[in-house]
Amino acid sequence: MNARAPAAEPSREKQWWLRTLAVFQAPHGVFAALRDDSDEEAAARQEPVLALVLLEGMAGILFTGASRRFLDEPLVDDSLLVVAVLVFLSGAIYAAAVYWFGGALLHVGLRGAGGQGSFRRARHVLAYAAAPLVLALLLVWPVRLAAFGRDSFRVGGSDEGVGGLVFDGISAGFAAWALGLLVYGISVVERWTLLRAAVSVGLVILGLLLLTALLVIPLSAR
Repeated sequence: MNARAPAAEPSREKQWWLRTLAVFQAPHGVFAALRDDSDEEAAARQEPVLALVLLEGMAGILFTGASRRFLDEPLVDDSLLVVAVLVFLSGAIYAAAVYWFGGALLHVGLRGAGGQGSFRRARHVLAYAAAPLVLALLLVWPVRLAAFGRDSFRVGGSDEGVGGLVFDGISAGFAAWALGLLVYGISVVERWTLLRAAVSVGLVILGLLLLTALLVIPLSAR
C-alpha cells in the first residue's frame, strides 16, 4: 500500500489571506502570527493588509457620516456612480491617513508602555484589528441602501428617523468590536494582560483627543 504524499504547505501569501478571513473567528492565531515582523512575513501580508486598509477607509467614510451629503452637492449631479467614485477616493485618502498617522500614534503609545514592536507591526495590528469595519461595510450598507436608497447620501432623507438610528447603532457595534479586537490583538502580540493593553489604547485615544482639541479650539475661537 502506497503511502499518501504529504499535502503541500500553502504559500506565505495564501496563509495570510486565510488569516485575514480567520480574524473574525480565531483572532488569537492571527495576532500571534503578527509577532513575526521579518521582512519575508511582512511582504507576504502586504496585499491582505492593503485590501483591509482600503475597505476600512471606505467603511470609515460611510460610517462617520461624511458621505451623507454627497447627493446634495451640485457637482455630483444626483449620480450614484459619482457617489461610488467619491466613496472610493475619499476612502483611500482616509485609509492612508489613519493607517500611517494612527499607526504612528499606536506605535508611540505601545513603546511608551514598554512594547518592543516596530512601527510596521503597529500598522499591521491596527489594520487587522479594524477588520470588523470591513464586515460591516459588506453586511450593513447593502441592507441600508436597499432600505433607504438615495436618501442614504442626502440630508433630510428617510434615513433620519428611527430606521437610520438602528443602522447607526449596528455600525457603532461593529466599531466597538474593532476597538475590542485592537485591545485583544495588542495583548496577544505584546504578551500583555488585557488590562495593560486597554490602558495603552486608552492613552493613545486620549492623546488623539488632546491633539484634536489643540487644533480645533484655536480655529473655533477665531
